[in-house]
Amino acid sequence: MNKSMIRDPSLYESGLKKIEWVQKNMPLLNIISEEFVKDKALKGINITLSIHLEAKTAFLAKTLAAGGANVSITGSNPLSTQDDIAAALDYLGLLVYAWHGATEEEYFAHLNAALDIRPNIIIDDGGDLVRLLHTSRTELAGKVCGGCEETTTGVMRLRARERAGNLGFPMISVNDARCKFLFDNRYGTGQSVWDGINRTTNLIVSGKNVVVAGYGWCGKGVAMRAKGLGANVIITEVDPVCAIEAVMDGFRVMSMNEAAKLGDIFITVTGCKRVIHSGHFPLMKDGAILANAGHFDVEIAVDELEEAAVSKSEARQNITAYIMKNKRRINLISQGRLVNLAAGDGHPAEIMDLSFALQALCTKHIMDNYKSLENKVYNVPEEIDNHVARLKLKTLGIEIDALTAEQEKYLREWN
Repeated sequence: MNKSMIRDPSLYESGLKKIEWVQKNMPLLNIISEEFVKDKALKGINITLSIHLEAKTAFLAKTLAAGGANVSITGSNPLSTQDDIAAALDYLGLLVYAWHGATEEEYFAHLNAALDIRPNIIIDDGGDLVRLLHTSRTELAGKVCGGCEETTTGVMRLRARERAGNLGFPMISVNDARCKFLFDNRYGTGQSVWDGINRTTNLIVSGKNVVVAGYGWCGKGVAMRAKGLGANVIITEVDPVCAIEAVMDGFRVMSMNEAAKLGDIFITVTGCKRVIHSGHFPLMKDGAILANAGHFDVEIAVDELEEAAVSKSEARQNITAYIMKNKRRINLISQGRLVNLAAGDGHPAEIMDLSFALQALCTKHIMDNYKSLENKVYNVPEEIDNHVARLKLKTLGIEIDALTAEQEKYLREWN
């Protein structure tokens, strides 16, 4: 019989309180949970989740279980798991394999243990489940009907597999749904990144030069919130169109070589590697702060920072100070891992309500339609995206207009 692997089961009461709090602030998942209980929409289905293991994720797992699914859950980042949440889910009868601060070996042991239920559906965050199912756990891939991926980084990896012709099952790119990227990526990342930085550093943002690497939807949100906090915002980009957008939005745009000399706070949010590297560290001001908001800890070349530094120490909880050869100090938050979760509580509950409503409904969509789906990356069906938006408006007490038959006819015709 499978058994959870968690740090401390006695922490469950604290976890239950956190889950209860987010449940009261996630009306969409409450509605979907009630529907799932009524219909038993996922009865007998095995679902494995690898998502940042905190309270909002816990409510998603509970919602899937309410639909009759057998759920196993693990984290998607060693520093974002909250041990009291893991304990609470175990107390509630779900299979949990995660603890905060897991080593790389432990992290992958947890992923593999979560897959041992032989999932029919996977919900991935960054692509680690997909990678295992295509490498060391290929014996399980045949049982997978499909899955969902909610991050830009994970979708990039999925599309690479699709292009190479070696994606073993259908996946839905929840990240590309309008109800995801317009809100989760922009407003969720924008708020939670600064929550993580501010609570960790306890320093003012106003008046500082903030360098945001990447001006996609996440970068837009981080830059917008930095501007609101009174920062002078600099954008670095490789995409010329995104760079023009940043200029039009009123931000300075330059190369990282230039920005490295000016920045007080640096935030990477690109989905790429070595965005800040050994060529930039000697240029930075004394006391510069580095934080990463991309999924994997590769955007800041921490290994190169370690090599370039003459010494390092813990400057404050979750901040490592590196002393460079020029005697300047560079401060790295949360080891270069995802700052809004490794140093905070992640996105606000109302934002994740939208994203996780999409996850829950897309899970049901896969089980209803997997026999007709090909092994490729699908967008979230428009009807699901719009349904979630309408539910959200309803919970806000907002009514909007609808097209008349005459207007629909006008929009369909070309003359």
